Amino acid sequence: MPDKTILVVEDEENLRETLRYKLNAEGYRVITAVDGEQAVEQARSKSPDLVLLDLMLPKLDGFDVCRILRKESAVSILMLTAKGEEVEKIVGLEVGADDYVTKPFSMRELLARIKALLRRADNGAKEAEGPADVVLTAGDLKIDLTQHRAWVGENNLGLKLREFDLLAFLMKNRARAFSRDQLLDQVWGYTAGVDTRTVDVHIHWLREKIETDPGHPQRITTIRGLGYRFEG
Repeated sequence: MPDKTILVVEDEENLRETLRYKLNAEGYRVITAVDGEQAVEQARSKSPDLVLLDLMLPKLDGFDVCRILRKESAVSILMLTAKGEEVEKIVGLEVGADDYVTKPFSMRELLARIKALLRRADNGAKEAEGPADVVLTAGDLKIDLTQHRAWVGENNLGLKLREFDLLAFLMKNRARAFSRDQLLDQVWGYTAGVDTRTVDVHIHWLREKIETDPGHPQRITTIRGLGYRFEG
């Protein structure tokens, strides 16, 4: 995928240089940062298309960097972590990361994740260039596909990027049931090596925002043995 710049934020020199070499070989422009403060500076000055962000960093950790970048831009953020605990992954997603990869990882898997995130970002940009009145509604729930905003009544939901993508996909395909693997494929862009609980976490967050009673959802329902469906 030519003409894309990736910011690699990694304090371990061997891994940082390996990532630089491999990504350069794939045709990406690569800039690097060795700590959290430098990562924020590089992101602000170079405007990369994607940030490959290590969790454990000097000065500012990956969570803090992610929070700062997400307030300032919609850049794709792929978090790297040596920690396998589910809570670390969930927190990373909650502060604005688009995806995560747990060390050790294969370069093939990492490249697949990067390509999927960049492809989704390109598709979102093309969609934004389309008609300005592309709005989906279901009762008092409304999402504007061009502005990437969603409301229940007059309440702006402030959805994270992946929450918005998931809700938009379900609303576009209302009354159809999708498995977790299908949602990973359609919304995240891949299924290999991804914990399906990622879908469950995002569904939980959406229900907290769009359901009158999240404990008894009426809009996004669970289909036992399969996955989820938007009832519309």
